[in-house]
Amino acid sequence: MNLLGIDFEDWYHPQLIQKHVKNKKHEPTMFNGIDKIIEMLRKTETLATFFVVGELLETHPEILDKIIENEHEIAFHTMHHDRIDAPDFKKKFSDELERFSQLTNKKSRGFRAPTFSLNQNSSWIIDSLSKSNYIYDSSIVPAKTDLYGMPNAEIKPYRISSNSLEKDDPNGKLIEFPLLITKFLGKKIPAAGGFYLRTLPTKIINNAINKYQKQEIPATLYIHSWELTPEFMPKIELPVKEKFVTFHNIDKAFDRMNKILNKFEFTSFDRFMS
Repeated sequence: MNLLGIDFEDWYHPQLIQKHVKNKKHEPTMFNGIDKIIEMLRKTETLATFFVVGELLETHPEILDKIIENEHEIAFHTMHHDRIDAPDFKKKFSDELERFSQLTNKKSRGFRAPTFSLNQNSSWIIDSLSKSNYIYDSSIVPAKTDLYGMPNAEIKPYRISSNSLEKDDPNGKLIEFPLLITKFLGKKIPAAGGFYLRTLPTKIINNAINKYQKQEIPATLYIHSWELTPEFMPKIELPVKEKFVTFHNIDKAFDRMNKILNKFEFTSFDRFMS
């Protein structure tokens, strides 16, 4: 069985967009697409974990109801989609945890760092999550990219601690579910979702999932809500590189993910662990 996370965030949350829309009015739109996402999951008989940016629940609490009523899981993706390795993030995280707990009636037990920004500068967060009764994290990509990645990390689930982000720690209290990777032209690259789902030939991602399954390792995939519902994603003017990474093949993302869900079995993190 494999694992699917829906990173439920709005059009202005991605790191490559944030700095270009600082002075724009941030009207959330992604809640309009949640029914479409849930229907895709229903048709493919898939349960998923929704890693939700908390501020969206403040304006649209019905998001929580739709997730829970359809037997999916809700998990934490910070309150405002800030990188957790930002200099001022640590001092506000306990308040964010408490606020998300209130908004979700203490239902969240899993966490994913925005832009997979868990690293040596933000390792403290593992202790904070543990103290708040979280039981798993899914923020490690065992391949290096411009924005994130820990190429020496395990590819199978392992016990993570603030002192051991990449290797199993027998004393670790949280389980880490690293994201799917593969090898392409001899180099380790992400294959779990996002830009790579939209860019890599689907055959390469299918082969990567098959390889994990043969090793009895759950393939952990993710997709952003705005990739599945591009009709609610404003076409923002961005520099060439940011525009390419954000919008390349975005109109194909839903169909590609749908085909993967029809081909392989996926479930939510909490169901996998139960």
